[in-house]
Amino acid sequence: MDSIRLHYLVPGDDFTRAGAASSDVKRTLKELGVAPSVIRNVSIAMYEGEINMVIHAGGGDIDVEITENEIIMTLADKGPGIENLELAMKEGFSTAPDNIRCLGFGAGMGLPNIKKYTDEFRIDTKVGVGTTLHLKVYIQ
Repeated sequence: MDSIRLHYLVPGDDFTRAGAASSDVKRTLKELGVAPSVIRNVSIAMYEGEINMVIHAGGGDIDVEITENEIIMTLADKGPGIENLELAMKEGFSTAPDNIRCLGFGAGMGLPNIKKYTDEFRIDTKVGVGTTLHLKVYIQ
């Protein structure tokens, strides 16, 4: 199989479109016959990343490459960056404002869930510049 490359623009502060990229990738993976457990992991990781982009960064870009052996996701934003990455990786820690929490978001599980549901997880962040997640899920 040749690799498939997908690109998505995640608009900022638009919860009505948040999740569109992860839904499209999920549909594509189903059409390709990828195992449901792999689809689940990719969908959860991407959705959490999309929501983080909308809540914290004013949107961003997602690039996905699907190969015979893996799904590679790069989620990049030009938001404020993460001041304390170690703290941000702790379950339950959130910097989401109250108006976002009232919508049911901001529980502090985004980054921990992304790490949990990917086989490879790397985060590059710089305060005032933005954050890029490098994610990989293997197709078993």
